[in-house]
Amino acid sequence: MDGSGVEDTAADNKRSSQAGAMSAQADVGTPKRTKDIISKYGFSFKKSLGQNFLIDQNILRKIVSAAELDESKGALEIGPGIGALTQQLAQAAGRVTAVEIDNRLIPILRDVLADAPNVHVEHGDVLKLDLEALIAEQFAGLSGVSVVANLPYYVTTPILMKLLEEKLPLQHIVVMIQKEVAERMAAKPGGKEYGSLSIAVQYYCVPELVCIVPHTVFIPQPNVDSAVIKLTVRDKPPVDVADEAHFFRTVQACFAQRRKTIANNLTAFVGKAHRESLGPLLVSCGIDPSRRGETLSLAEYALLSRALLDAGLPEA
Repeated sequence: MDGSGVEDTAADNKRSSQAGAMSAQADVGTPKRTKDIISKYGFSFKKSLGQNFLIDQNILRKIVSAAELDESKGALEIGPGIGALTQQLAQAAGRVTAVEIDNRLIPILRDVLADAPNVHVEHGDVLKLDLEALIAEQFAGLSGVSVVANLPYYVTTPILMKLLEEKLPLQHIVVMIQKEVAERMAAKPGGKEYGSLSIAVQYYCVPELVCIVPHTVFIPQPNVDSAVIKLTVRDKPPVDVADEAHFFRTVQACFAQRRKTIANNLTAFVGKAHRESLGPLLVSCGIDPSRRGETLSLAEYALLSRALLDAGLPEA
């Protein structure tokens, strides 16, 4: 594992006093401090990495507060940038590990976080890292770990699905993401925002929208507003499914073409040869074949997936 950056070079019991020594003037998440750091290091933003630095202390505090951290808990940050959120996390958590893909930011983080001995910066791509091993290594002995991050828009869904599908030992996932995506994650059945992402997230977590974040509080400013969403990881899913992979394939199939009915979308899923079997099967589940995918609850999808398996209907 490629560990670089700030190491834990002092005892944890010194953390509070040293973090407290960070004066308000040293806060990274302000317009002036951010511009000063960018200028000092001659840093240039890469659009390909979706780099937008938050410059609002109030929003930073809301993010950290939502994560419910204390000295007994750890925070895994993804994409720390120049350390605005990292700095706040260092004061709230017992241990912080920040994963940064851009090697140009490593020396900046080392400098900015020099007074935070409980922070470790891991240079790497979070989508390629063995996060289970990283968490075990970095947060051993702590009572819980949460992911807290300002995620780049372009990799939001892949990162979140990796965190959830790998069933990592997380308490909360508190992330700032594109407002539209956050609304989809928290959506209830029946609305246009509700879809396969809503179901996947709610299968693993309880979502809660924390706040809306205007695009004006970033450098550079993105084109759309963001939102902070808190995902409390469930101990177990709210529904029993016979085959988790089949359950999610069934959900995807039912949303393949949103304007089509459940029956029509499932015909493509199981093949036209089995079309006549679908109507009675749906009715046996208490599902009107003319309904659309966005109207079904998690429980109905679990029932539908199990019925398809029990009926032995193959996937086309």
